Amino acid sequence: MLKLHNTLTGTLEEFKSISDGKALMYNCGPTVYNYAHIGNLRSYVFADTLRRTLQYLGYEVTQVINITDVGHLSDDGDEGEDKMTKALKRLGKPMTTSAMREVADLYFEEFKKDLRKLHIELPTYFPFASDHLVEDMKLVETLIEKGFAYKTSDGIYFDTEKDPHYGKLGQLTPISDEQSRIGMNSEKKNPRDFALWKFNNELGYESALGRGFPGWHIECSAMAMKYLGETFDIHTGGIDHIPVHHNNEIAQSESATGKPFAHYWMHNGFVNVESGKMAKSEGNFLSLQTLQERNFLPLAYRYWLLQARYSTQVNFTFEALEAAQQAYKKLVKTWQQLPDGGTSSKHHIDTFQSFIEDDLDTAKSLALIWELLKDDSVVAADKKTTIAEFDKVLGLNISKQPIESAGGIKVEDEHLVSELLAKRVEARKHKDFKTSDEMRDALAKLGYKIEDKPEGTIISQI
Repeated sequence: MLKLHNTLTGTLEEFKSISDGKALMYNCGPTVYNYAHIGNLRSYVFADTLRRTLQYLGYEVTQVINITDVGHLSDDGDEGEDKMTKALKRLGKPMTTSAMREVADLYFEEFKKDLRKLHIELPTYFPFASDHLVEDMKLVETLIEKGFAYKTSDGIYFDTEKDPHYGKLGQLTPISDEQSRIGMNSEKKNPRDFALWKFNNELGYESALGRGFPGWHIECSAMAMKYLGETFDIHTGGIDHIPVHHNNEIAQSESATGKPFAHYWMHNGFVNVESGKMAKSEGNFLSLQTLQERNFLPLAYRYWLLQARYSTQVNFTFEALEAAQQAYKKLVKTWQQLPDGGTSSKHHIDTFQSFIEDDLDTAKSLALIWELLKDDSVVAADKKTTIAEFDKVLGLNISKQPIESAGGIKVEDEHLVSELLAKRVEARKHKDFKTSDEMRDALAKLGYKIEDKPEGTIISQI
């Protein structure tokens, strides 16, 4: 019985999907105006773990991760500069929607590279906000027709006073008089009213609503409903989305359809550094590439994240990541040296399943692996098979990592060797032996030889 913590109710609930054997999931995706930082990437490790868990338990999962390439302002309360416009200025690009899409495509490709490095399965759909303007406009028009929206000089806004349940996610408290006076658009009826469509004559799209662009919140509602229906099972995101973005999604979606938007809302905690929450705006963010340049494996970062439950805030330090990397490497080496041909230990599989069914308790799941490796009552081959089962959910890709020989891999070469090996594995999977040979040659130039053996790929220094 899978139980998930539902932010909507504040309780741990048994998961019951809308359709038997199927799970519909929407994960708030990135605004592609810069590289993703490792705090952003936690959301997708969490979503991937959830997806893998559902699949492990027999569900057919339809997963959507949206790509925001327009309409996300620097202030979530509909103020400030469009984040994509900031990227155009930073990169010296012209102020056009076509240049905006070029920037979006660039960072989207980098985002996908990060997902692959973290062994995150790509979703069923990757919709771009700018490709769904028609759906946005129709949803705004529906809200206008139903009396939930009003027009100001700078856009069309949702009237939160018309929704008696507004703020039910996370139980928002009423706005105080002091809060009302701070940063309030004088044309808004309520400080929490939010933009459905923002007017912009210079950089916008032609529409019956007026030249401009959709609000960030309406984009997610429109894309989620297009691919998953008016009501779906699970919606996820970071905890920073709760007070504004996700409450706004719920309000506009449910006001338009008269139906529940998502049954389960799940949120991951922040990744903090010494100076506080990791954020691009604070200038304290680390990319996955930065970790690789410091000789950390991307999957060591995944291992580090899995040491805590997805919903807890975690404090990142390089010392903690180093410890996780050593544990990950030890796990890979130990597992790959175990003999093949075993069967799963039912007791350990049942225990593992009880952990992941308890709101994705990956910390206990990792601890169980080390307990199993020390358990003399389980034969070595059975340990190997059992841990491989665990990894279907944990996604650490332990069976595909190179076996280090006594010579090992030089620390300074680890990230490049890992990338070349991953490309070679992918090429061999598709019988692209030309590319496979090129990767072998590239490794040889670095001073490494590889041998393909029944127990795996063995790499050693020449």
